[in-house]
Amino acid sequence: MQLFDDLNEENFILYASRNYNNPQCTSMEEFYDDLQRFKYIKKLLKRHEKNNDLHERLILNHIVVLYNVFGIKAANKMMFYKIEPEHWPVIKTFLVYLNFLKESEMVEIPLDDGVVNVLRKI
Repeated sequence: MQLFDDLNEENFILYASRNYNNPQCTSMEEFYDDLQRFKYIKKLLKRHEKNNDLHERLILNHIVVLYNVFGIKAANKMMFYKIEPEHWPVIKTFLVYLNFLKESEMVEIPLDDGVVNVLRKI
């Protein structure tokens, strides 16, 4: 079994640092600032769940930045580790929209119809 087959609290930072590619990063603080984007996405998803307030452009911005600095494969793995399963349909919908995940991948997770309709209007 490889060290990163399954992400957990003990190996997440190491996995993230090995996959981090930001030539403009000059300090560890910037690396941790980028990691904070997972937390921001989680907050936005919880707000959406509670108030039906999506903030789709802000979510898209955070996702794009994460995928730019970690790459698609690593960011997908980290995203589905950090985001709670009840929010996976919303996240999957954003990732399919951005072509970071094929709709045929993770077929057990449905797309969120409400988010699909919002993203079609962009």
